[in-house]
Amino acid sequence: MAYVLTEEQQMLSDSARDLFKAAPVALVRELRDQDNEVGYSQDLWKEMVEMGLNGLLVSEENGGMDFGWRGMGVILEECGRTLSNSPVLTTAVAAHIIDRYGSEEQKAMLTEIITGGKSITIALRSTSRMSADECIVTADGDHYLLSGTKQMVANANTADYILLSALSDGVEQYYLIENSDAVQVETERYMDSRMYSRLSFDSVKLSQSALVGVAKAQRAIATTLISGLNALLSAELLGLMTEAFERTVGYLKERRQFGVLIGSFQALQHRAADLYSEIELVKSIVIKALDALDDGDPIATAYCSMAKAKASKIAQLATNEGVQMYGGIGMTDDEEIGFFMKRARVAAEQFGSMSYHADRFARLSSY
Repeated sequence: MAYVLTEEQQMLSDSARDLFKAAPVALVRELRDQDNEVGYSQDLWKEMVEMGLNGLLVSEENGGMDFGWRGMGVILEECGRTLSNSPVLTTAVAAHIIDRYGSEEQKAMLTEIITGGKSITIALRSTSRMSADECIVTADGDHYLLSGTKQMVANANTADYILLSALSDGVEQYYLIENSDAVQVETERYMDSRMYSRLSFDSVKLSQSALVGVAKAQRAIATTLISGLNALLSAELLGLMTEAFERTVGYLKERRQFGVLIGSFQALQHRAADLYSEIELVKSIVIKALDALDDGDPIATAYCSMAKAKASKIAQLATNEGVQMYGGIGMTDDEEIGFFMKRARVAAEQFGSMSYHADRFARLSSY
């Protein structure tokens, strides 16, 4: 599959690349060393909002740019190259859900999300069989009562809204709520230097207008969320592994051992060639998944799980190889290659691990 962007997508890619030059990997180190409680550059986030990135998946009718999943994938790929953190992934996907399934009242919020910089985090049901976290919604007159917990919720410490899944009479439904004092947020910094939270809800009162979509749309919302989020995370992992690979090859061309460039060692050349081939495969799979979402392909969700499983595996391989080929210094904090390894590990677990998505792909494909 050819990696061909339309003229508009190429312009978007060029703009994103220029934007993220102001947020190199060194910024990740800086935010970590400062013990920054936000976890990302607020100046960068402001510029992303001004570019309209929160509205890339929103229809023009509701104030968005309607660039589609492939266009959004271009942004996440550039984020992966610089390890740039922001709420753009969850905010853009949540805005798409509101645009497509939300009530008129919820759609009225899109302006402040797209142009006002209001952010949304997404808290889904855990994909781990070992996790007991879940949220339950019960009717209470004209309101709902929300109770339960959610784990590993990205940027919840700064989010204005939360889009979450909860069980109502055993049926999974989706609610958009304000991130108010009624929500207990316990935040910690993970190994990728980003902030993740455990959310606790103790009979939090919700209005009926918090429900997103009608009953018959809930399954479609679930599929769109799990597919879209993982396709975009796969695009981020693609950018991450590509950058790690290019840095590693650059190092092989410069590092001398016993007076000889280590890039001349045939064993290292073979490893680099194998990795290049694997990255090209990931690129094709990610493009297929994003295009399938844009085209409304009935098996798009299977492609998205395939992309996440493959991207997670090869991102781990690419960063492992990078650290090993850098040698002893690659294991230290002096080199940036270790930051790519740490982000790859956490991103691979978000919204479903490699094993979960390999199994999901098999089940969806009737294996």
